[in-house]
Amino acid sequence: MKFLVVDDSTTMRRIMIHALQRLGYSEFVEASDGHEALAKFDSSVKFIITDWKMPIMSGTEMVHALRQRDDGRTVPVLLVTSRVASDNIISVLELGASNYIMKPFTPHVLKEKIESVLISTVV
Repeated sequence: MKFLVVDDSTTMRRIMIHALQRLGYSEFVEASDGHEALAKFDSSVKFIITDWKMPIMSGTEMVHALRQRDDGRTVPVLLVTSRVASDNIISVLELGASNYIMKPFTPHVLKEKIESVLISTVV
């Protein structure tokens, strides 16, 4: 399964990819903001993990734009955030994010979130 990992921090992208590799995944595309992610997104991408707050185009803006595209309506999106306000999380889920994960996270928690999203998209 190919992941699109989106974060303005190269270090955070490396951390996420390393965690995904520990979970057995090996295909990745990287982007530093939502605009770049939309440009790199294609049908080979099966899961997106994106930071919430980024310059140029945020994760929330990217999710909104992605859901307007025929090829992006159903791809699972896991939003990475340090925000804890429930109204912020609810608004992102309403925009079309599949789920969210709070920073900092462990590979175990990442695995649980990915599996949860994949199960819910199959049902």
